[in-house]
Amino acid sequence: MARLKLMDRYFVRGLVDGSLSCLGVVIGASAAIGLAAPAKWIIIAAGLGGGIANGLSNILGALMAEKAVVYKRFEEVEKSMLKSKAVRDSEVGERRIRKIYSSGIMDGLATILGALLPVIPFFIIGGNLALWASVGLTLGLLFVLGAYVGKISKENLISSGVKMAAFGAAVAVIAALIKMAMP
Repeated sequence: MARLKLMDRYFVRGLVDGSLSCLGVVIGASAAIGLAAPAKWIIIAAGLGGGIANGLSNILGALMAEKAVVYKRFEEVEKSMLKSKAVRDSEVGERRIRKIYSSGIMDGLATILGALLPVIPFFIIGGNLALWASVGLTLGLLFVLGAYVGKISKENLISSGVKMAAFGAAVAVIAALIKMAMP
């Protein structure tokens, strides 16, 4: 049975997190400052700044949360063995710690990568077209990721992709509603 490998799981999670959070920042920033040519640099800076901060936060969050869970498990096993740090200092323990670090870094870097997508149109075009292209690119990425997860989990690729893109569309609609509610 095909499974989503640990690194794939963190990569998909990071891409979804980065692209959706940055899309929200882009839509929100466009509401606050408009879409005129000089404003696009503020939108780009806000999107990239938010995406990079989110990615670095994910690295730290994943490292700390995973480390706590793994060390708690080490403690339980070592307690039953009546031998302190037996697992922690073993090859198995060291491999598990390396996996924690690589997973956290993968999650954070994928988040930063995902955050790049919604701002790309603002480098190339401006105005409402850039905003719509940002939404379209993000929904396209989510569809592809959903189809990928569907393939691995042996589900209908189209249905899985549409579900993921629909969730992204819901995020965009919520951000747009917040944008419209601003004075």
